[in-house]
Amino acid sequence: MFKTIIEPRVSETDGVGHINNTTIPIWFEAGRNKLFKLFTPDSSFQNWKMIILNMNVDYVDQVYFGREVEVYTWVKRIGNTSLELYEEIRQDKRLCAKGTSVYVNHDVKQRKSEVIPETIRVELEKHRYSESAE
Repeated sequence: MFKTIIEPRVSETDGVGHINNTTIPIWFEAGRNKLFKLFTPDSSFQNWKMIILNMNVDYVDQVYFGREVEVYTWVKRIGNTSLELYEEIRQDKRLCAKGTSVYVNHDVKQRKSEVIPETIRVELEKHRYSESAE
């Protein structure tokens, strides 16, 4: 599991006093930064590998300004060229949002999917999701 701590900003708070729902997908993406580094160690967009295909979010509870948020990212499934993530956002140990996303390992220069290398698969396995993680 990858864990990222986020400090909510005032600008992310909406008129009813909680973090705006449009912010949650952005925080999920922030939780994927270490995963992105596995595929593109130099973080260069000329060599970028991870292309998002799908993302789903379930909003479970409100998130508030003034208290840090934990973003958890697990690898749920590894295919030949793609992988599925399971993600959670928690505040004060409460589950506030959960979701899934699917990425494909993509060669931007050749404009086609690539098989996920074995060295990356080994690292991904270290972050594997299990039902007991919920």
